[in-house]
Amino acid sequence: MTDSVNSRELVLAILLAVTKDGIYSHVAISDVLTKYQYLEKQERSFITRVSEGTLERMLELDYIINQFSSVKVNKMKPVIRCIIRSAVYEMKYMDSVPVSASCNEAVKLAKKKGFGKLSGFVNGVLRNIGRNLDKIAYPDKKKAYKQYLSVTCSIPEWMITLWEKNYSLERIEKIAEAFLKEEPLTIRCNITKITPESLVERLKNRGMEVNIDEKLPYALHVRGVDYLGSIPEFAEGLFYVQDLSSMKVAEAAEVKANDTVIDVCGAPGGKSIHIAQLLSGSGRVITRDVNEYKVSLIEENIKRHQVVNMTAEQWDARVSDKGSIGKADVVIADLPCSGLGVLRKKPDIKYRMQPEDIKSLIALQREILSTVHQYVKPGGRMIYSTCTIDVGENEENVAWFMANHKEFELESMEQILPDELGSDGFFIARLRKNNV
Repeated sequence: MTDSVNSRELVLAILLAVTKDGIYSHVAISDVLTKYQYLEKQERSFITRVSEGTLERMLELDYIINQFSSVKVNKMKPVIRCIIRSAVYEMKYMDSVPVSASCNEAVKLAKKKGFGKLSGFVNGVLRNIGRNLDKIAYPDKKKAYKQYLSVTCSIPEWMITLWEKNYSLERIEKIAEAFLKEEPLTIRCNITKITPESLVERLKNRGMEVNIDEKLPYALHVRGVDYLGSIPEFAEGLFYVQDLSSMKVAEAAEVKANDTVIDVCGAPGGKSIHIAQLLSGSGRVITRDVNEYKVSLIEENIKRHQVVNMTAEQWDARVSDKGSIGKADVVIADLPCSGLGVLRKKPDIKYRMQPEDIKSLIALQREILSTVHQYVKPGGRMIYSTCTIDVGENEENVAWFMANHKEFELESMEQILPDELGSDGFFIARLRKNNV
């Protein structure tokens, strides 16, 4: 790195944006990398690795810090807390960075940010941890399995308790470990513009490692991506960044030529664009979102991918659209959820989400389902999907819907767990409206 201090300062900015200002982690990281596009690839990789890693491992890092600090983490000033967390992450998980360098740079950063009086404290805590990295006392796995999982996998205990209703602690450990595993970037080839094989060749020529998925031939797994905006194939709309499990929504929809599709909560438009491309320009895809800015994102993606059979609309999915009743061959209800299946990409969800939030989300999901099912024409289909692994938001919502809407039949239902495909945790149910 040409300027390791500057890189760590940007890491600090990201961590403060997420933990203090409430910015989503993927947004905070993207904003910094976009603003500082001139940074060398090595620096950008360092910033991403330390920011993501610190957030992914935050409960474990706090557990370690509290063992060696006279001041508990929650009592520290936000800047000092973030500096120490990221330095401990470097020491424990980045062999390429000497422990002494992590300590020294953290002290320099504390001084630069106006906390010179606390630089001795930062130095003392980090050097103490650095000397004792192999002596950290973790919870006993046999005597306190749940606490052990919470610390080593940085998952709040209440989430483990929630999942324990349906999975063994051994399975939960595999799920939690999957959230910490680095996976390649998955993209969906725009098959209306280029073949997967040609796209693979072009990306490989740019120095990336690319593999075609074994089951979905238009899904590519890519390593070595630095900045998406610098890739011509991205700007040309030749691919869309989309998780493998998310692609299965369009597959489940089984669209046919000339179908009318309404995606009721569709921002930023990935699933809708996928469906529109599978329709090969026929039919009509209407993609909605309640937020004006998110609608603009849908429109940007429509333009970039040059999709001719798709439009974006601002609409609150809770409000019935009388003009859409009985008009859709397919309704896509990919609804707001807890996001407990995407903790690998959005680790800050672990610390934002609370049990009462899930109850509110279930109520919202049911309110939307009660409205949008009206848009399905007889013989048509509704796809209900979420990016969570919470049974209450998934299987129990489907059971509730089926009990209240006898005109629908459940055709298929799949819960994808994050340790199964190397993808996000995801839920997809297909319901068909009877020909009445």
